[in-house]
Amino acid sequence: MFLHNRDVVIEELNTILRGTYMGIRSFEHYIQHVQDSHLKETFQTMQQELKHHAQQLCERIQNLHGVPADSEGVTGKMHSFMHSRMLSHETDDILEDALKGLDKYGIHYSEEIVRGDVDPESRRIVEEVIDTNRKFVDDIRAMLH
Repeated sequence: MFLHNRDVVIEELNTILRGTYMGIRSFEHYIQHVQDSHLKETFQTMQQELKHHAQQLCERIQNLHGVPADSEGVTGKMHSFMHSRMLSHETDDILEDALKGLDKYGIHYSEEIVRGDVDPESRRIVEEVIDTNRKFVDDIRAMLH
């Protein structure tokens, strides 16, 4: 097939997929808490893009004969629960929280994973996810300043 260990590639893609599910869930929390209709629409658009990436990751995992994760996992669910309880209703706090999550998990953590042994097609998909998260970070930074 290719030089990379297929099981390792599938697990790395599933890790990115679980993180993408966490991002989708976080945006759900932001959408519920934010009052500004324009910001709500922006978050909905971002959430839709994350859902599209989740679909791409699922398809890639299936094409590698793996089983895609169907949620953010137990740790992600615990994080999501705590996140929903602790999230501020202040717009700047919500923007800061989104910025922190996208930067830490959506970019840096994902970059660490993609440095591993993944095949070129999987790398292309993950880099597309990371590039989208970079765009979201830039958009949110612009809203904060």
